[in-house]
Amino acid sequence: MIGMTRRKDVVVVEDLQMVYRVSKVEVPALRGVDFSVKEGEFVAVIGPSGCGKSTLLHLIGGLLQPTSGRILIEGVSISSVSDFERTEIRRQRMGFVFQSYNLLNTLTARENIALAKRIQGNGHYEDGSARKILRMLGLENKMDHKPWELSGGEQQRVAIARAVINRPAILLADEPTGSLDSENSRMVLEMLRELNSVYGQTIIIITHDPEAAATADRVIEMRDGKILNRVQNMFYAMEEKRS
Repeated sequence: MIGMTRRKDVVVVEDLQMVYRVSKVEVPALRGVDFSVKEGEFVAVIGPSGCGKSTLLHLIGGLLQPTSGRILIEGVSISSVSDFERTEIRRQRMGFVFQSYNLLNTLTARENIALAKRIQGNGHYEDGSARKILRMLGLENKMDHKPWELSGGEQQRVAIARAVINRPAILLADEPTGSLDSENSRMVLEMLRELNSVYGQTIIIITHDPEAAATADRVIEMRDGKILNRVQNMFYAMEEKRS
């Protein structure tokens, strides 16, 4: 965690509305969502399937455009910039972890991770910080395996390594434990918590699992496209009071 100084907001969501149109029918996914996330904070957005939480994550990541409202990423309104600028924000400032891993089956774990470096413009990833991340994730002996040779937990750890290898300021994870058994879920959550603690990354996870949400500093509960509750853990509440 970042120390006890006042931290800036790196993600700000203002009156976010998202309506999908299916034929002539309008289906509201988000109905006026407002919240902010501070630098170095670990936030979990929890709610049942269909409550709009994955749509919210995709909007924050600039993968979708909202019907109305505004999202600020480090002070920049991502819905107001060009497609190129939005892509650059994702490429330089964000990492994504998906429930389905999204690894390329024809590449080894090493090559899947190196691909993220090449996309950012740096094809070399075997530096000290990369080795530290790989050790932290327990991947040092799995780097030459292809995804189909790895367990689900190992594939998710490769996906996390790929997402954080460029040290993004913001890490977005959509149901990162949704396909895992309880032991692998625990390992993945501990790794995310450690990455947040060691590197001070801002992490937002989407989950329907209360145990996964309990890992975070703060829980945002959603239902029917709206925020119901915002729950801070004790440490976060103390920090906010002192700042």
